[in-house]
Amino acid sequence: MSSATAAPVLRAEFSAGTLTLVVEGRLDAETTGPAWRAADSALRAHQPGTVVFDASRMTYCDGAGVALFVRLRDRFLAENVTFGSRGLSESLKPLFDEFPPGSLDTPSRPVAHPSFVEGVGRTTDSLLKDVVAQITFTGELVVNLGRAAMNPRSVRWKDTWLVMERAGVNAFPIIALIGFLIGLILAFQAAIPMKQFGAEIFVADLVALSVIRELGPLMTAIVLAGRSGSAFAAEIGTMRVNEEINALTTMGLPPARFLVIPKVIATVFVTPLLAVFTNLFALLGGLVVMWSLGFPTITYINEVKGALKVGDLPSGLFKAAVFGLLVSGIGCLRGLQTGTGASAVGESTTRAVVTGIVLIILSDGLFSVVFYYLGI
Repeated sequence: MSSATAAPVLRAEFSAGTLTLVVEGRLDAETTGPAWRAADSALRAHQPGTVVFDASRMTYCDGAGVALFVRLRDRFLAENVTFGSRGLSESLKPLFDEFPPGSLDTPSRPVAHPSFVEGVGRTTDSLLKDVVAQITFTGELVVNLGRAAMNPRSVRWKDTWLVMERAGVNAFPIIALIGFLIGLILAFQAAIPMKQFGAEIFVADLVALSVIRELGPLMTAIVLAGRSGSAFAAEIGTMRVNEEINALTTMGLPPARFLVIPKVIATVFVTPLLAVFTNLFALLGGLVVMWSLGFPTITYINEVKGALKVGDLPSGLFKAAVFGLLVSGIGCLRGLQTGTGASAVGESTTRAVVTGIVLIILSDGLFSVVFYYLGI
């Protein structure tokens, strides 16, 4: 017989101020819910001075039934209502005796939703703490980079070359594809208004300047933030969850020097190189559009050479190196900040990508202002 059609397992009898809760049959995880509701209804209908838990007809009881008994007993004792039991079999008494009065904690009330002002305060406090953590990590990173420059043998070069391969060589296909598509899209979008004035030749100028000075380093850094920055955060975060970071500290190996420095050095070196390939393939994408507009290759090359200045490429590569430093540093920092739990590594990875892209955009805006006033 299913639980939906079975007779109630708990029956309430009230007489002369005494409420008797008679349990019949099995009091298990399936029947405890209806029994709990029946007991609660009986308590609301009467105001007993004494409550008796009658288990003489109970044939089976598991942990759910014991929880019902303990909760009812603690509730009545808290309300100064006399509570007793009868009919408990000798085999079940030890199970009930494991939970004396007051042994179970009262369930905590759900936390109220914070107000708007409290939410703003918590967010501000979290942001300030994160800024302090980033400043502290930056100082530690600068110190360790200085030590690495003074003593290159202290750097784990094998790991550095491996990171260069993973973050640089393995990223080449996606970098080449994105660079080519950026040049292609820019050229096609610029060709539409330029054609109205018969100035399609200046499409080459627009593609060259926008890619070499701005979009090449920027898109390279964003790709690395989503690809390599997240990988750094996930790798170090997994080590944090597995307590491998604590093991390194116990052995006297600073995590910043042992794990962070190889990744930072490798990323700072490969990001400008990847930016060069992004620029090259973007120019090839612009060349394809110029072919479709009827311009020969030599005309496109001469126009690009005439549009660019001597400092355009170095300034773009310098920005790419700074972007690489931000991507690797933030990825490693978020990995070191990983907490505990099943979702901790995922949260660190997400924070690494988001923070990395935000810092890349902010620093790019700062570079634009500085380069403008310097006339670069």
